[in-house]
Amino acid sequence: MSDKAISHDYLNGLVFELEKAFWDERGRGCRFRMMEVGRGIYENDCKDRIPGPEIPAIVQVVKAVLLEKGIVGDVSYAQEDLTLRISVQGCLHLPVEERMLAKGIEPFTCVPANLIIMGIEDKLNRQVELAEIKCENGVCQLLLVVFDRPALVV
Repeated sequence: MSDKAISHDYLNGLVFELEKAFWDERGRGCRFRMMEVGRGIYENDCKDRIPGPEIPAIVQVVKAVLLEKGIVGDVSYAQEDLTLRISVQGCLHLPVEERMLAKGIEPFTCVPANLIIMGIEDKLNRQVELAEIKCENGVCQLLLVVFDRPALVV
């Protein structure tokens, strides 16, 4: 194997082809299968750095890891009750989403969102859904919905 660096264009091209093939096979149903993408990054780089079960701490650790790895330029968020609006700028994977949009396919997976979801589910024991991904002008706007765990009635 060569020590030569592989271009981002090449890797994003492969990711696009894999996502497109999965979409062609499963349609909208594929989005629920893609929630585990990034699990290794969460387990190896994020999980032990999260100091406690608070959403701001989770987002800050995920942001720091993504910046350290050169995956994003910035991550910011706003929380309104049980929704999180996350803005991801300068994401390495944005060209994949742009190619999906050019084919008329709404983006259905996002590594930064997945890492935040994994943190919330792990540290707060709350279920989270990636409800929306919108990509415009080099920025992805994500909407996450955090669900309360129903109380068991005995």
